[in-house]
Amino acid sequence: MKIKELKDSGLLLFECISGSKAYGLATEKSDTDIKGVFYLPKNMFFGLNYIPQISNETNDEVYYELGRFVELLIKSNPNVLEILVAPPETIIYKHPIMDRLKPELILSRRCKDTFGGYALTQIRKASGLNKKMLNPMPKKRKRIIDFCYVTQSSSSKKATTWLTAQKLVPQQCGLSKITNATGLYALFYDFNNELKYKGIANKENANDVSVSSIPKGEKEIAYLFFNQDSYSSYCKAHSEYWEWVEKRNEDRYDLNQNHGKNYDSKNMMHTIRLLQVALEIISEGKLNVKRKNRDELLAIKNGELSYDEILALAEQLTVQLGMAEKNSPLPNQPDQQKIEATLIGMREELYKNTN
Repeated sequence: MKIKELKDSGLLLFECISGSKAYGLATEKSDTDIKGVFYLPKNMFFGLNYIPQISNETNDEVYYELGRFVELLIKSNPNVLEILVAPPETIIYKHPIMDRLKPELILSRRCKDTFGGYALTQIRKASGLNKKMLNPMPKKRKRIIDFCYVTQSSSSKKATTWLTAQKLVPQQCGLSKITNATGLYALFYDFNNELKYKGIANKENANDVSVSSIPKGEKEIAYLFFNQDSYSSYCKAHSEYWEWVEKRNEDRYDLNQNHGKNYDSKNMMHTIRLLQVALEIISEGKLNVKRKNRDELLAIKNGELSYDEILALAEQLTVQLGMAEKNSPLPNQPDQQKIEATLIGMREELYKNTN
């Protein structure tokens, strides 16, 4: 089922603008994110074709089936809670039945962990991007031979360096695996290029070195160690880096490059926003989606604070959050039985005139 189909079928229960425009943090380059709630026709809900969620290709329009929406509310999912208390000016459509899901039925001290945990995720994301920005990787991947070392006596050298010094080429090398010595090989050389050795690696993007058939009587000239763990880690990092390059938001990347702080300032802005929202929920029992401190949060997004300053602010908010929990007016967790009864009543109302 597509988004247009669920709207045309009259299955939409709620729709609102979300993200930066709901937070009051939008700028000229901000996208419009849409979230909503729908319900399935009776036969699909009771049958084998249950659909929990529908989204568009870019995932900036996401709609949750009513049951999935309530399930995430009980788990205190930050994104879904923000839909429940969307600012009036962001609401595009609201079915009257949605008024049955009241915030006081949902909000609990559990928000401390979900909002706080989400904030920590944003810090990790910012840190991960920091590594990518500071450590760009060439498009051409390193070769297996770049992770090989030749040992002679009590020393070792990079295989490429050693081969060059000996005026030897990788293609005429032959390797024979040494038992009970992971990654260690006897290195032979075909000086007359007659023995058809496979070389150190016979493919550009091979995952392991090549082992050759060595005639009896041939004498090894050295021993070669292949650091396969290091090579595998490098290949994974290289693949992740170039996948990030292909998918990254160039405007956002340019912003992070221009402010020169070498962290993802948007992630860090949301870290502080989430912690501040969590503190308000736990202290006051209310979730305020639209932020009153727009200037402060946009200053973080624009890179006006150092990475250490933001981490210090996050730590301060985390401490305040822990202290506020002790005197919070909220229950420890949502009343699942009452919420489930509300959901059942909503479904009964929605399906009462259908077969």
